[in-house]
Amino acid sequence: MTRPPSEEPRPPFPPFDEESARAKVLAAENAWNTRDPEKVALAYTLDTVWRNRDEWLTGREEVVAFLTRKWERERDYALRKALWTYAGHRIAVRFQYECRDADGQWWRCYGNENWEFAPNGLMARREASINDLRIEESQRRIHGPRPDGDTSEIPI
Repeated sequence: MTRPPSEEPRPPFPPFDEESARAKVLAAENAWNTRDPEKVALAYTLDTVWRNRDEWLTGREEVVAFLTRKWERERDYALRKALWTYAGHRIAVRFQYECRDADGQWWRCYGNENWEFAPNGLMARREASINDLRIEESQRRIHGPRPDGDTSEIPI
């Protein structure tokens, strides 16, 4: 019997080692850079729990609605993630993304995320703390998805 896409396992699976944790982080970065809420949401359990800044979400439907609003507001969004640490079924990352608002103002957003995974490799919990910095367009460092083969760390 074939599982519906909403329940498909997502390798790599916990427990994570350094290689599998880095692969999970890069997969998340690549998915978020598509800016496709439906595609991104497939990496999370149906009952996933999120804290993003001061907002709490539960379930994929709320995640899709949140990401839809996010990417309508955050134009030209481009993200970089870096592995911070991992243990068992948990991964911590740091990230930066850049975007512009409806008025054309550019922003660099710095943050940390704590992730917790189900045995099938789907993320069951995501907690994100994020700070925003107003930047000039000339200060941008992230100009789209990571080029193939780029494994560079994100600048501080």
